[in-house]
Amino acid sequence: MNQRSPTLEGFRAILRRPSFGLAEITWRWSFGAAAALLLALAFFEYLDTLPVTPTDLLLLKTRQPALISRAIVHIFRGSSLRLVEAVIVLLVALAVAWILVASLARAATLKALRAYFREGANSSRTLEGTKCWRLRSLFGLNFFRVAVTVAAAVACLAPFVFSNAISPPDNPAPGAVLLIILATVMLVCLAWSVVNWFLSLAAVFVVGDGQDTFGAIDAAADLCRTRAGPVFAAGTWFGLAHVGAFVVASSVVMLPLGFAGLLPAGVILGGVLLITLLYFAVVDFLYMGRLAAYVAIIRSPGLPAAVETAAPVSHGSQQLALSIQPQSAIDPDELILSDLPAGT
Repeated sequence: MNQRSPTLEGFRAILRRPSFGLAEITWRWSFGAAAALLLALAFFEYLDTLPVTPTDLLLLKTRQPALISRAIVHIFRGSSLRLVEAVIVLLVALAVAWILVASLARAATLKALRAYFREGANSSRTLEGTKCWRLRSLFGLNFFRVAVTVAAAVACLAPFVFSNAISPPDNPAPGAVLLIILATVMLVCLAWSVVNWFLSLAAVFVVGDGQDTFGAIDAAADLCRTRAGPVFAAGTWFGLAHVGAFVVASSVVMLPLGFAGLLPAGVILGGVLLITLLYFAVVDFLYMGRLAAYVAIIRSPGLPAAVETAAPVSHGSQQLALSIQPQSAIDPDELILSDLPAGT
């Protein structure tokens, strides 16, 4: 029986069940809006802690760049430590909140995807049910994703920190510094995307097979080794769809920008924001489709085992090719040479 392509199954899933993509949009955008609101409130709270003297106000009202910059420097002097502390607290809080929300949301979406494939499967085929799993395994995977993101951010900042050593004042080399920064950022982003994709794939084995954190990572590695073709195909086609959506959005966003001199700034900004939101919505739908393709790969039967053939064995000048036959192919009632009486 011919098996359907997992990639087509992923596209079919998001087209037949738009609720998958809408669920992904709901939790991602809700968390993003809450995080943006928290950052904005923290920023305004930080501004309220800055002392502004009447002299600073007078310098700000002069509209002279030199005097305004002097007033700003005086206002922000000595507040860098408070800013760093506030940023650290906010980032830690957002990381913990993201681990909790992402784990709960991924558990719900993966359970829905598995239920979808169970409903669409052939009734004559017996499908396994969802095994018992623990939410802390998803917590562990998402913790690793946050740790990898922090490590990637630190690695991207490293060339900026050591720029003076690369380009000393007595022998400046700005071209070398720029090249090292671009190469480092590109390689770090590539490594981060691969590891992040791998950890997101491992979540499928937590919900589906009841694996723990490290067991899910090992199962994901085994899937990439044994079913590399379907996994690569699904990632490639959905990646091309993502690139196509980005190209289309980049082209369409130029339309409202072309009326910059004719329409109000609010209308142009609203059009750009609307196109950007539509692009992110398409990306979330494609992400759920790719996840559905991976679930289809895992649930599909493996490739049929090939007949194992041993290497030819030399015996004098003859080559004896030995084939390993299945044990069930031997008739137990058939006489073999060892059963014949001697002398026959």
